[in-house]
Amino acid sequence: MQFLANENFPMPGIKLLRERGFSVLSILEDAKGLSDEEVIKIAVVKNLTILTFDKDYGEIIFRYSHQNPPNVIYFKSKGSSPLGAANILLFQIELGMDFSGRFSIIDKENIRQRKY
Repeated sequence: MQFLANENFPMPGIKLLRERGFSVLSILEDAKGLSDEEVIKIAVVKNLTILTFDKDYGEIIFRYSHQNPPNVIYFKSKGSSPLGAANILLFQIELGMDFSGRFSIIDKENIRQRKY
């Protein structure tokens, strides 16, 4: 699985995912200031799963019927550590959670997914 970390995804989490062998492109490192629509285009073209704390992605994809939506993992909470979201993601991947073809919402107590 390859990821595209939105500008608001913590750098320590990006580094942890990379250390665990995942490919992670970072908007913060490579293209700071891109609009959400531009991030979506990159994710679609490169077949990347977006990691974000920005709820606007759901609105863009579902309300405006974005064609060929990318996989999105939206974290509702940053947790108590900059590594929180990455640790949750790694745990879910180890459990076999499937994020493909889905908009996934991860909050403190559960995960909800909507298939495309």
